[in-house]
Amino acid sequence: TYIPAVMLKGSTLRKVKSSSWKKRRFFRLLEDGLTLWYRSRWAGRHSSFPVTELEAVREGHQSEVLQSIAEEFPADHCFTLVFHGRQGNLDLIADSPDEAQAWIQGVRKLIHRSSTMNEKERLDQWVWDWFRKADKNKDGKMDFKEVRKLLKMMNVEMNEEHALHLFMMADVSNCGSLEIEQFVHYYKLLTQRDEVLKVFQDFSTDGERLTMDELENFLRIEQLKEEGSSQYARQLIDRYEPSDSAKKQGAMSLDGFQMYLCSQESSIFDPGRQVLHQDMEQPLSHYFISSSHNTYLLDNQLSGQSSQEAYIQALKRGCRCVEVDAWDGSDGEPIVYHGHTLTSKILFKDVISTLKTYAFTASDFPVILSLENHCGVEQQTVMAQHLSQILGDMLLRHPLDEQMPQHLPSPQKLKGKIILKAKKMGGADGGQDGHLMDEVSDEEELADGDAESKSNLSRELSDLVVYCRSKQFQGFEHARDHGTCLEISSFSESKAKRHAKDKGTDFIQYNTRQLSRIYPSGLRTDSSNYNPQDLWNVGCQIVALNFQTAGLEMDLNDGLFRQNGSSGFVLKPDFLRDGNTQFSPEKPEERPGYRPLRLSIQVISGQQLPKVNQKEGSIVDPLVRVEIYGVPQDQAREETSHINNNGFNPSWNETLNFTVHAPELALVRFVVEDYDKASKNDFIGQFTLPFTCIQTGYRHIHLLSKDGTAIPPSSIFVNVSISERT
Repeated sequence: TYIPAVMLKGSTLRKVKSSSWKKRRFFRLLEDGLTLWYRSRWAGRHSSFPVTELEAVREGHQSEVLQSIAEEFPADHCFTLVFHGRQGNLDLIADSPDEAQAWIQGVRKLIHRSSTMNEKERLDQWVWDWFRKADKNKDGKMDFKEVRKLLKMMNVEMNEEHALHLFMMADVSNCGSLEIEQFVHYYKLLTQRDEVLKVFQDFSTDGERLTMDELENFLRIEQLKEEGSSQYARQLIDRYEPSDSAKKQGAMSLDGFQMYLCSQESSIFDPGRQVLHQDMEQPLSHYFISSSHNTYLLDNQLSGQSSQEAYIQALKRGCRCVEVDAWDGSDGEPIVYHGHTLTSKILFKDVISTLKTYAFTASDFPVILSLENHCGVEQQTVMAQHLSQILGDMLLRHPLDEQMPQHLPSPQKLKGKIILKAKKMGGADGGQDGHLMDEVSDEEELADGDAESKSNLSRELSDLVVYCRSKQFQGFEHARDHGTCLEISSFSESKAKRHAKDKGTDFIQYNTRQLSRIYPSGLRTDSSNYNPQDLWNVGCQIVALNFQTAGLEMDLNDGLFRQNGSSGFVLKPDFLRDGNTQFSPEKPEERPGYRPLRLSIQVISGQQLPKVNQKEGSIVDPLVRVEIYGVPQDQAREETSHINNNGFNPSWNETLNFTVHAPELALVRFVVEDYDKASKNDFIGQFTLPFTCIQTGYRHIHLLSKDGTAIPPSSIFVNVSISERT
């Protein structure tokens, strides 16, 4: 790939954090072609980050920070580096349009290259990175002392004799140091995986290679790949076998076998379920919908920053229901912030422009805009104008059919549409009177004074509400007799959990026809989250979480919505879609077709786990815990023992067993922690997926960071089996 010389030579760019904080920093691309490095001119401090952490480059004034200084610096000098996950953007200004273009195009090429690398290139890259980090005196060679330091950095505790023995094997020229090619060989010796070799030898007659038949046997017996296994074996050899001579003979070497086992298609998540594969023609109320609470906040609920970036991040994560809290602005322009708090304020019209740009980048399916309206009639009308003018045809303004619908339209029919969820005049039949029939705010934690002055609705805004008419909940019986599928009620987490526990089956039936939205308790001012699983168990579709807060609850949300093309819509199991269902999460064994399953996970080994503590010489003591989330009877956790001082290739060989009563609702979370007997264990990595998406057999679990971003090549090697409980 051609990389502009200016990037290798380096440029002084202005790094901008706000309209008052703009400082010059020297940026350059390191020789590996994959690390960006920068330092301040005065302090001499420097930082670096790998290109793999970048998701995109935006040109021009494409961030709030750069918009705030648009008068001062022209757009063609400005660009923004956007990172994966929740990490903040890097806003930069070049001294000339040419320099800006060189960086924009150069970084885009690098991002493209790093995202299209195959497994082998990725591994080579990883080895290169280590070599560069350890070659302290930059002579392109590594002596044994440097190698020992490197092993510590790589999380390996190895006795000196063994390390030296491998070093001498790799040092073919006997000069006491390794060059990069020899280091690659050393790394191979170091990462030779006995547990993979053992599986390989179980199926290989000569212990050297797997013939086509032997590979087919492995796929059939261990990976339970019945149909088309011979054709599949052929494809795998073509795809993963590095040796041309083995390929010609239609065989697979140990290297190829290990490549295949570490690949995405052999991961624990079934690739067939990762793509869009569900029926998208059912009513909206039949799907779980990825939903965010107070989407405008990047941080806490009291003094955090309100930002368009928070909408962009949520939408990129596949969120399909975003929230806007609108208040009267001082100059006639409605503003968005968390009322009565010190959170910063942004313009309503800017939020809607951001929505227009990013609504459908991750998914084509509809976005619900949940409006919490605190504006007087005049500014409500201004909001209606902004929605119509900015969104144009994207905004759904009229029902898809003329007659009163019996059920909501499908995600398929609503593709590319933004649906406003708000109050409508005169109740669900859209009567003439301009007064509100019920309370104004969805979220009860408001000061009483608010509701007084705002009891009037603007006709223009009311007319834009079609399918999601906010209505105060008046009980399941009332909804059965008088409710329509167009009405949606909001419940605080505590109310919703109470209904789920006391009236689970009623709640499920209600949710087959109407949408319900759940939001976090007003006491969660730190933006912490509640566990969404209890509410998915009763079919609640819009279970809104604080997307900005990483942790277990967002891991579950990411895990559930990782299936079906990450479209933000997941079809509920059939027993949550049938209006007459008698299913109760408290008693899963009473439903027709009840078939409990046994899940058995042999945790074999770990690979190259990240260091938790960056202190020189500290090495992790990892353990693996498997957690099941689902109906109350399925909630369970089991863990392995911990391995002392080995994050590089720990080996457990322990089996964890579970019984799952409602597999269609269960999520399985794998967590790796650094054991600490004196205090709480440190988090190392996790991966969460729906039970129904598990591939059985020998599988790798590719771990994610706390933030939900990939941390290759960290993984856990397992053997999974699922059987009927006898």
